[in-house]
Amino acid sequence: MTTHRKILIVAYQGQGHIIPALRFTYRLLKLGVHVTFSTSVSAIRRIDKETTPHGLTFAPFSDGHDDGKQPTTTLQQFLSDISTYGALAVAEIISSAAAGGQPFDHLVYTTTIPWAARVAHAQGIKSTLLWCQSATILDIYYYYVNEHQVLISGIKNNQTSPINLPGLPPLTTADLPSFLTPSCPKEHVFVQQDLKGHIEVLKTAPRILVNTFNKLEVEPIKAIDKLEFLPIGPLIPSEFFDRNSSSSDCFERTEEDYIQWLNTKPKSSVVYVSFGTIAQLSMDQLEEMAIGLLESRRPFLWVIRDSEQAGRLSKIEELRKQGMIVGWCSQVVVLSHQAIGCFVMHGGWNSTVETLVAGVPTVVFPQWSDQCTNAKMMEDVWRTGVRVRIREGDGVVEGKEIERCVEMVMEDEDMKKNAEKWRDLAIEALSDGGTSTINLQAFLDHI
Repeated sequence: MTTHRKILIVAYQGQGHIIPALRFTYRLLKLGVHVTFSTSVSAIRRIDKETTPHGLTFAPFSDGHDDGKQPTTTLQQFLSDISTYGALAVAEIISSAAAGGQPFDHLVYTTTIPWAARVAHAQGIKSTLLWCQSATILDIYYYYVNEHQVLISGIKNNQTSPINLPGLPPLTTADLPSFLTPSCPKEHVFVQQDLKGHIEVLKTAPRILVNTFNKLEVEPIKAIDKLEFLPIGPLIPSEFFDRNSSSSDCFERTEEDYIQWLNTKPKSSVVYVSFGTIAQLSMDQLEEMAIGLLESRRPFLWVIRDSEQAGRLSKIEELRKQGMIVGWCSQVVVLSHQAIGCFVMHGGWNSTVETLVAGVPTVVFPQWSDQCTNAKMMEDVWRTGVRVRIREGDGVVEGKEIERCVEMVMEDEDMKKNAEKWRDLAIEALSDGGTSTINLQAFLDHI
């Protein structure tokens, strides 16, 4: 009788963490691993569990915010509550499984919740971090916590002064994660201390699963001797390879007519605009975006989650004639469509790897966290996109700048070729015998 490995995955409740964690889960299920997926009640509610495949069990826990984070709750308090309640819940999940004669073989936890590793250690099982951002970002955080904090912090008054870190391209303050910059909001400064906790737990479990692939980040992956990076990405759903497959993200889908609309457009002609699930653009910025899109005179598919905000756009009728505005769409399906020629995005890591695999060049308008660093990589290292220039004073990106960037990306043949190159390398990494496939099996063999 075959003995199945049993893994507990604990994920932070943000969609940017849930999505790659679920995609990782599906990879494990296909390899015969039994998975218990644990996260907050609010996140579990967003997952379509009617199509739960064999071998997957959900174990939600209350983090004190079952209806999600409220505007009056600070990020620091929110994360503190998740740590307090989550640690107790995960300890109970582990001990109950052991008491029932079905103990877990391993625990995998995502970015932002290092407490899960400490719980696993206390319960006597080994753990591995599933890093939901780039290897480059983890390197920067590691250097900041360790020997290079003075270097990174010491150039705060000079935005263009180079920051040279081992294994990474030359950076400036403008390329750093927002939590390490002078402009970091006071309410987010506590994250710097939390990063130290994240790095600290890696001393006992230095092997890290990373949502990247070997050829994408060759030097960053091997930059730090004390850490072992196992690139297993890009973590993407099966729609990229099999158009007839169902979604592997487990999120509910709604029928929209945007695909029918895309079907009427020429190849590589449409500008796709989306800023993820967290970024909330001001009305001034939305108006400038509208100006830029209209002046480009290209068809566009624009995701604006707030329908009331979309309705207040001054040129809404002109926008509807030239393009299509939706409140939600399946990004994987859209990026896979041949009509898409450019992606105007925030630079979140999930969107970054999705657009790399789709082979679509980008205009990057970073907002916070790792997005400025990702923009740097897309523009200067992978050369698949361009980063917008913001207006001094208020940080708004003007319509003429959006138009300039869209035109540059849509017309640049070298950028298109680079996008296609990275697409092919990403697919190669995920193929049978590819580096990411081999690394995932090596991880399973190790546990």
